[in-house]
Amino acid sequence: MRKFTLTLTMLAALSPGMAAAQQTPPCLTAQEFTAVSTFALPGLIRGVAQRCQPVLPQDAFLRSQSENLAQRYTAGRDRAWPEAKAAFLKVGGGLDPQAASLFKAMPDESLKPFVESAVSTMVAQQMPTDRCSAVDRLVMLLSPLPPSSTAEVIGLAAGLGARSGQARVGKLALCKA
Repeated sequence: MRKFTLTLTMLAALSPGMAAAQQTPPCLTAQEFTAVSTFALPGLIRGVAQRCQPVLPQDAFLRSQSENLAQRYTAGRDRAWPEAKAAFLKVGGGLDPQAASLFKAMPDESLKPFVESAVSTMVAQQMPTDRCSAVDRLVMLLSPLPPSSTAEVIGLAAGLGARSGQARVGKLALCKA
């Protein structure tokens, strides 16, 4: 589940100055996290598959099914986009207001592929390959679920983790439930 939360850490990579800009970033609610997950899952799946392909066995789920799953998970993205965009801008604005203004001014047709590409690239570059087997199994177990249910499971897990008020994904705080 932790690898799916990389969705949010991509926000720190959207601008060179974002990562160091602020000590206490704003938090995301479980509902906002679900919207972000719904939007970002296809890019996440593609990024994980790219990162893990060299270390997974030939019969691994991600090697054979990742693109089909990523395409299936595009369902609901457009419906989730307004809330996901607001969450990205909320976090981005808290980390670097100047960058957030730039992203806010971008038309959705430009911002959507930018965000998806950033998610996929970040995962492909940063996920530790020693976790690929566990992530492959997790993706396989979640794959029969409808895309909206998978995003809800991720949001629920984030919400449960946030109950303590200490939940974080990188520099991003999850709001206390």
